[in-house]
Amino acid sequence: MNILRRSWLVGLLVAASLLAGCGALAPAIGPDVRQALAPTGRLRVGVYPGSPTSMVTDAKTGQKAGVAYELGRELARQLGVPFEPVEYRRVAEVIDAMKAGTVDFTFTNASAARAKLVDYTDPLIDLELGYLVPPGSTLQGPVDIDRPGMKIGVSQGSTSQGRLTQAYKAAAVVPVASLKIGAEMLTQGQLDAYATNKAILFEMADGLPGARVLDGRWGLEHLAIAIPKGRERGLPFVRAFAAQAQASGRLQAIVQQAGLRGTAPAVAP
Repeated sequence: MNILRRSWLVGLLVAASLLAGCGALAPAIGPDVRQALAPTGRLRVGVYPGSPTSMVTDAKTGQKAGVAYELGRELARQLGVPFEPVEYRRVAEVIDAMKAGTVDFTFTNASAARAKLVDYTDPLIDLELGYLVPPGSTLQGPVDIDRPGMKIGVSQGSTSQGRLTQAYKAAAVVPVASLKIGAEMLTQGQLDAYATNKAILFEMADGLPGARVLDGRWGLEHLAIAIPKGRERGLPFVRAFAAQAQASGRLQAIVQQAGLRGTAPAVAP
């Protein structure tokens, strides 16, 4: 089956599953719920490029996909408001925008630290955390990383930055402004590895011939829908929406369309 036909079939699967899930399971929507979740009259969905969990763009067609992007678009449809994706360089900027009230919805790692800043649904996807190494690297696994002189890139303000800064005894954590810059630093020899979830790492590897995602993992991320604090009236609806998306198969179809890799069997956070 050629690539175009496979992409068309995956898209058809997503559309069919979205339509199938919009019936009896859809929670009731009152004006107070709509006002809580989309106070400006549109749903502003925070996304950042390069991650299938957020937003990726097909280089040939320009078509956008991603879990945050597609779930946000479907929630906007159910709420009966326009869908407005708002793009940032990295996830920390999305969280800052939610704190400021300029973003209404995203999909991200439901860490304990972020739970103090935003409200989450139950986790919907678990992702392995790993390392990407440049062409020619002799590193073989996570046990090779924490050594003197090693420079490990992370997304600035990410949970990976916080966790690895505390965990490393010898390696240096290097905050990076964007995934694009991180890839450039790898190819230029400024980083020995890049650390984040494997969904992002596999996307980065696709654009760096010879780069490898190392076997093994140094942790897990538990990803969930997030909305700003102070939107409690809308939270039950969002939680029901998340459960519906998972039970109906819509979430799995979105995952396939986004090409998300690096998932792990679900475990309790």
